[in-house]
Amino acid sequence: MTQGMKAAAMNAEATTRAVAPVANPGMFFRRWLANPLQMGSVVPSSAALCRRIVAATRCAPGEIVLELGAGTGVISRALLRSGLPPERLFVVEIVPDMAMHLRRVLPGVTVIEGDARRLPALLPATLHGRVGTVICGIPLVLLPVAEQRRFIDAIEAVAPGRGFLHYSYCATSPLPWRKHALSARREAWTPLNFPPASVWRYRPAA
Repeated sequence: MTQGMKAAAMNAEATTRAVAPVANPGMFFRRWLANPLQMGSVVPSSAALCRRIVAATRCAPGEIVLELGAGTGVISRALLRSGLPPERLFVVEIVPDMAMHLRRVLPGVTVIEGDARRLPALLPATLHGRVGTVICGIPLVLLPVAEQRRFIDAIEAVAPGRGFLHYSYCATSPLPWRKHALSARREAWTPLNFPPASVWRYRPAA
């Protein structure tokens, strides 16, 4: 084996060690089997999708980023790699073993175990109104309109007027945005993701 091949092998091994604890596709797939309504896909989000979500994320000084349904932390890790300080990232995860996993692999990030429909109670009151971007990975398209409304109202309560980013594997908008009095814009489409995914931005309609 040449020196170049050895170096490439070492780099590949280092990358595998760095990524595997976060991606953890086995854990992700087991949780999907246990409750598909809590998981939007059978595999974690791809690097291409993560880049598009990071590009659409805004966080001004004094604000935080709030991620709902963080899963195994793939998007969380991408946000941190982009330069977001860990103390400004808050993630909400309803599955206990995934929340425990996130605390291990995301040092410095605030991991909140709980139901995102209870956001006003879960997020400290001092942070209400200081959320720059809400990223929603919960598969809202699978829920009845009334349940979708509960998530939307919870987000509005802690991030008034800011709306949220929502990534989805639907070919069209995953939310009936007119029924929810929202504006909708597809920020990005990621054909390289499996399955292909879109990033939507929803805001309260004027």
